[in-house]
Amino acid sequence: MKEKALRSKLSVIFIMMMIVTTLLPQTILASGSGHWSSPYSVDQAIHDQDGTTHAVEGFVVGKPISSSSIITNNFPDDYAIAIADSVNETNTNEMVYVQIPSQYRSQYGLQSNPDLLGKKIKIEGCLVDYYAHPGVKCLSNIERVDSESKPDPDPDTGENYYSPAIGLSGEALKQSLHNIIDDHEELSYSEAWEALRNTDEDPANPNNVILLYTGRSQSENLNGGDVDDWNREHVWAKSHGDFGTSMGAGTDLHHLRPTDSTVNSSRGNKDFDNGGDPHHEAGGNYADSDSWEPRDEIKGDVARMLFYMAVRYEGDVSDEVDLQLNNQVNNGSNPFHGKLNALIEWHNEDPVSDFERHRNNLIYTHYQENRNPFIDHPEYVQHIW
Repeated sequence: MKEKALRSKLSVIFIMMMIVTTLLPQTILASGSGHWSSPYSVDQAIHDQDGTTHAVEGFVVGKPISSSSIITNNFPDDYAIAIADSVNETNTNEMVYVQIPSQYRSQYGLQSNPDLLGKKIKIEGCLVDYYAHPGVKCLSNIERVDSESKPDPDPDTGENYYSPAIGLSGEALKQSLHNIIDDHEELSYSEAWEALRNTDEDPANPNNVILLYTGRSQSENLNGGDVDDWNREHVWAKSHGDFGTSMGAGTDLHHLRPTDSTVNSSRGNKDFDNGGDPHHEAGGNYADSDSWEPRDEIKGDVARMLFYMAVRYEGDVSDEVDLQLNNQVNNGSNPFHGKLNALIEWHNEDPVSDFERHRNNLIYTHYQENRNPFIDHPEYVQHIW
C-alpha cells in the first residue's frame, strides 16, 4: 500500500511539472558570449552591467517610462525600448532598457514602428543603467532577428555566404570571392558622410567617430576640409586607377575611413610600406617621399582593406577598374597598390579586431550587402597571395 501511495504521489508531481512547463512563456534558453555571433540573453545582460560593450538578444516588450514601468501602446516617442527573454514578460526586473540613438529611431522606435512589439531583436552597446534600471546605451548596431531581417552569413565555417569558396585556393579562390562580393549596393559620395558616422562610431561615445590614422575620437559633425576636421580617406588611393569619387570603387565603404583632413593630405596617394620619419601630427605613423606606414594598431586593418579592393574590383564590367596589389611604390595613376609583402606582414602581425568585425557587419546589413572576406576569413590571404 505504501509503495502504491508513493507511486501515486510521484505521478501527481510529474503531471504538475508537465503542466507548469507547458504554461511557461516563450523564452530564450541559450546563453551567449556577448559577441555579435553569440549574443547575451537579457538575463545575462542584467547581471553584467559593467559598462562593457556586448551584443544582447531579446523580445521587444514595451517602452520604458520609469525604472519600474513600461507602456505597450500610445508610444509618445522613439527614444527607448524594453527587451526581455520572454515575449510575454511583464516584470520589469526581467527586462533591460535600451536607449535608441537618433540614427536608429525611425526604424526601431516604437512610436514609428508599433509592430516591432513582440519581435525579437539583436543589439550591441554598453551595458549600463538607463532610467536607473539595467540597460544598454551607446548603441552601435541593431537588427531584427526574424524573417524580415537579412540572414547572417556564417564567417566561422564558411557556409552560406562563403560556401562557393570552400576548398579553393589561389586564383580560383580569388575569383570565387570576387563573384560573392561583386555587384554590391552602391552609395553616392555624399551619402558616405552619414554612413561613416555609423560604421566608424566611437563605441564609448555615439556622438563621435574614430579617426583612422590618429585614433582620435572626434565629433561626428566636425567634418569637412578645415584644419582638424575629418574627411573621407580612400585607403586605396583613388588616383591608383584614377577612379576618383565615382560610385563603386570611389564610394566603397570597405576602404573609406574618417581621417584628420591634414593627415589625409600628408598621406596623399602614397603606397604603403615600412619606414620613413615619424609624422608630426599622427603619432605612430611614418612617411617618406613615396610611402606611408600606419600606426601598429591599424596596420592589419589597412592591409585587409586593400586585399578586399584587389578582389572586389576585377574590371569585368564596363567602366570598372581592375585593381591589383604589387611589391612596388610610386605606382602613380596605375591601378596598382603596394607593397604587397608589407601588407601581408601587417595582416599577420595585427589580427582582426572587434571594431573591424562590427564595421564589416554594419556595411553588410545596412549599406552595401557585401562583406570583406579577409575580416571573416583571415586565412584567405595566404591561400591567395
